[in-house]
Amino acid sequence: MRLSLTSFLAATLLLAGCAHADVNDAAKRIRLPDGFSIDVWARVPGARSLAVASETGTVFVGTRDERVFAVVDRDRDGTADDAFQIASGLKVPNGVAWRDGHLYIAEQHRLIRLPVGDLPPPGRLTGEVLFDGLPDRRWHGWRYAAFGPDGHLHLAVGAACNVCALVGHEGSILRFDPVTWTPEVFATGIRNSVGLDFHPTTGDLFFTDNGADWMGDDVPNDELNHAPEAGLHFGFPYFGGGVHRTDDFADQTPPAGTRAPVIAFNAHVAALGIRFYTGDRFPADYVNDAFVAQHGSWNRSEPDGYRVMRIRFDATGKPLSREVFADGWLIDGEAWGRPVDVAQLWDGTLLVSDDASGTIYRIDYAGP
Repeated sequence: MRLSLTSFLAATLLLAGCAHADVNDAAKRIRLPDGFSIDVWARVPGARSLAVASETGTVFVGTRDERVFAVVDRDRDGTADDAFQIASGLKVPNGVAWRDGHLYIAEQHRLIRLPVGDLPPPGRLTGEVLFDGLPDRRWHGWRYAAFGPDGHLHLAVGAACNVCALVGHEGSILRFDPVTWTPEVFATGIRNSVGLDFHPTTGDLFFTDNGADWMGDDVPNDELNHAPEAGLHFGFPYFGGGVHRTDDFADQTPPAGTRAPVIAFNAHVAALGIRFYTGDRFPADYVNDAFVAQHGSWNRSEPDGYRVMRIRFDATGKPLSREVFADGWLIDGEAWGRPVDVAQLWDGTLLVSDDASGTIYRIDYAGP
């Protein structure tokens, strides 16, 4: 497999216009707790999943079209120096993960790996197909990938429907052996997860899941789920989200031991990327809490979401509560941006991607 590589001037990305408003001015509308600030870090068309390569000062950016981008901060001073396309001709390369000098890209239908050296690359990179048996269906076909503390790559595969029986690998989180790249089903009963991360002290997997559409304005809940071990079932399609049963499967008994969410979000907020905070830039009580990006509703008469939530955890790794951390992408019922993913930069600041405006924001803390 050959992947075409095209570099172009950072200005093309960093200065590209927003369809609704100038993003630098619009960012001033975002509300944060006292002491925090937010700025535009980079402009990347359709910016979605983020993978941070601290050792190279690079952030890789997946999209839902055909391209993957890189944003480089060569001196790691918190300012993006360059942004460019590193791969094209892919099929919904939403999921990106970084490990040991390689970029892993989860496309709609397969998992590939690219060796990444100096950036921008001089020409073409040769990619390696690790697995090509993912369901090749567009509905919920934007994958999410992250390495766990065990060194295995975990990859979320959505159900190819609103509510339906699951087929094959659909509605699951797969765990790939890093030697053979043979997948096992780590968790199932998942409608559409587009965000997963591992608790910094327990190593347990937490993941978001989007509830079903057309069940009402305020039901079913979007979810944050906890998978401390393999083999658990999380309720779909018997539950559309939270404790709300679906009409199509109301007369069927869910599998024994079906797990309920540990945090229930509002219906239709589209909870996507999740990241645990481990840095020392933010106040100490943020450490080991999680941030969750809410992309925002479409299947609701009054829009909801379009924000970043903070999930508070106790010292044992148990989630306690949820609260709004950053909002303002939705103003008077009109959305000018849609958060997708969150990532911790090497300096302890927080990145937030926004695929609607093609922006990556950087959130910093300077004290009260």
